[in-house]
Amino acid sequence: MEEEHLTVGEVAVRCNVSTDTVRYYEKRGLVPEPPRFESSGYRAYPPETVQRVGFVQQAQELGFTLAEIQVLLELRADDEASCEQVRDFAHEKIAQVRTQIGKLQQILRGLEDLAEICPADVSADECPLIEVLQPADDLHF
Repeated sequence: MEEEHLTVGEVAVRCNVSTDTVRYYEKRGLVPEPPRFESSGYRAYPPETVQRVGFVQQAQELGFTLAEIQVLLELRADDEASCEQVRDFAHEKIAQVRTQIGKLQQILRGLEDLAEICPADVSADECPLIEVLQPADDLHF
């Protein structure tokens, strides 16, 4: 029985991504380069590619960058790597996310303060919020 292989389009459909996404993951080394079908020359992706793309997508949803996902995939493939290493990597990401949340909370407070100074009865070009955002040298855009 011949092993099942998928075209890039079939992988994309199963993963609900575009074919460009699958090819980009391949280019970045997140998905191994597959052999080609002898008859057509098209890429012949093994079924495991679907799980690999799914892993990348799940990791992205958790905020990991593609470079960080590459590290996770390397840890996963390393017989000597431990779960402790993966956990430490996750803790580093948690610290980064907390820092980002802190920055976003500052932005939110700033925007809320600026929104409060906008009176409803003046034109937009006289709005204090617009004036606060205007560069000091009074450049017009």
